[in-house]
Amino acid sequence: MRLDRFLKVTQIIKRRSVAKETANEGVISINGRKAKPSAEIKIGDTIELDMWNFRKLIEVVELPTGASIPKGDVDRYIKTIQYEVK
Repeated sequence: MRLDRFLKVTQIIKRRSVAKETANEGVISINGRKAKPSAEIKIGDTIELDMWNFRKLIEVVELPTGASIPKGDVDRYIKTIQYEVK
């Protein structure tokens, strides 16, 4: 699954276009490497979002199969490892 789609489906970033822009700015990395919006996400990957007001490190637990998931099921797909407000 593409990074931008994963971020949108798991509701980490609300719109896919914003996820694309954010990845193109270089503030998202996968397993310690800067990632493009088209980067493929796999189970076990760690994604770091170093945004302007927070830094979040998450682990991919499962890949969603549909176009959306219920808000209550987000913890089934990602595990937050670290979250800090800047």
